[in-house]
Amino acid sequence: MENVIELQHVNKAFSGFQLKDFSLSVKKGFVTGFIGGNGVGKSTTIKMIMNLLKPDSGTISIFGLDYKKHEKEIKERIGFVFDDNIFYENLTLQEMKRLIKPAYKNWDDALFHQYVEMFELPLKKSIKTFSKGMMMKASLTMALSHHAELIIMDEPTSGLDPIFRRELLELLHNLMQNGEKTIFFSTHITTDLDRIADYITFIHNGQHIFTKEYYKIEEEYAIVKGETNLLDRDTEREFIAIRKSNHGFEALTTNKQRAEAIFGKSVIIEKPTLEDIMFYTKKGNEKYAKSYS
Repeated sequence: MENVIELQHVNKAFSGFQLKDFSLSVKKGFVTGFIGGNGVGKSTTIKMIMNLLKPDSGTISIFGLDYKKHEKEIKERIGFVFDDNIFYENLTLQEMKRLIKPAYKNWDDALFHQYVEMFELPLKKSIKTFSKGMMMKASLTMALSHHAELIIMDEPTSGLDPIFRRELLELLHNLMQNGEKTIFFSTHITTDLDRIADYITFIHNGQHIFTKEYYKIEEEYAIVKGETNLLDRDTEREFIAIRKSNHGFEALTTNKQRAEAIFGKSVIIEKPTLEDIMFYTKKGNEKYAKSYS
């Protein structure tokens, strides 16, 4: 299966933070959700995918091409949707289009006007008058009007009302029907990924934790709840992290079947959310760091 994005053993160091030996593959024709807490390396990764940052070491290829030789060709095939305003505020959308259009050989005016009409965007109002939702629609319109093959979205639903978030996800779902487009979707609103993601990539503290098909996460991971007397040194090793209280324990396992075999009917086993996985991974890493500090 063709990979649209490939990062191999990428390292990038800043003061107080490091992306460590990071490898990532994003498959063509699917939606990959990119999750992780604040400050774990999501934006750094996206900036390197966009060639806005250079890795200290390792390789990055997009569509099988290297930025050193093919930057213009790569960027013509990418649509980028950011959670903040990246346009000139004093210009109108019509004026902004005139600036952006020459950069893309596949720009399609008819498609641009189709999205402007669909999103009910004003062409002749200053962009600084746009609401957060309108700004996102304008960003999406620009990204889609040149038939982008790869759409990179950095927190696109942040700050949007629930109705427009639902409409946006429906639009993205429809875009994926021909199997030719690929979406890489970074978000901290993990429930949005329940609707559209085929794969989930999870990053924590600059390290790639996993990339898995969405349904496999539900098959492999589980929240286990039970009485604390079921825990001992051996059973505690089965979990990424454990929360204990006077009422019992709650923990995350990466091996649902093994937990079922060990604990049987003495525990409750539930499907975890992506937020559960992020929370317990952070908790487990903090415990590990303390034990070795």
